[in-house]
Amino acid sequence: MAELAALEDPKARAVNEKHGDDHGVNLSKLRAVAKRLKTQQELARELWGTGDTAARLLAILISRPKAYGRDELDAMLREARTPKVHDWLVNYVVKKNPHAEELRVAWSADADPVVASAGWALTAERVAKRPEGLDLAGLLDVVEAEMKDAPDRLQWAMNACLAQIGIEHPEHRTRAIGIGERLEVLKDYPTSPGCTSPFAPAWINEMVRRQGERP
Repeated sequence: MAELAALEDPKARAVNEKHGDDHGVNLSKLRAVAKRLKTQQELARELWGTGDTAARLLAILISRPKAYGRDELDAMLREARTPKVHDWLVNYVVKKNPHAEELRVAWSADADPVVASAGWALTAERVAKRPEGLDLAGLLDVVEAEMKDAPDRLQWAMNACLAQIGIEHPEHRTRAIGIGERLEVLKDYPTSPGCTSPFAPAWINEMVRRQGERP
């Protein structure tokens, strides 16, 4: 904790706080600490228990993803107050845990939109990598009905799922693009030069174009 406190940078904190993250540790430096510590599951649990955002990010990096139980991950997600902790927990731990599918189903139906956003993030992953058994048309129905008015983080995750369906599944591409064009979610999101817009129709078309250029 003392080492993390020493890495605190007021400028980094100011930037992070604009995105809802209450820490000021440079993430490259945080990763360097994690690389030195390597995997330490008990230390990871202790760091998580502090409630400190930087400590929790470090905890995620030194975790053994398969060591967590289903209920433990559910509790951790609900405690993950900041966007970065939430995203890292889902991407670095939950996706590699044997309970991921069970949690995906439960979280997608949760009344808390932040919890539901984790379920949609896991669904987007399945759409891209293991779509067998998913009702893609049904997912598009839900996106079409609910994404426009969803809270920010849930909306973002649903949009990612919409884009993945359009990118990876040609039979649903026209409908996915049409939904994106009608709802106009993230249409005006500021995008840096050279980066792909998160607006689903632009995102889908750009990724499909890149796939076409592959040898």
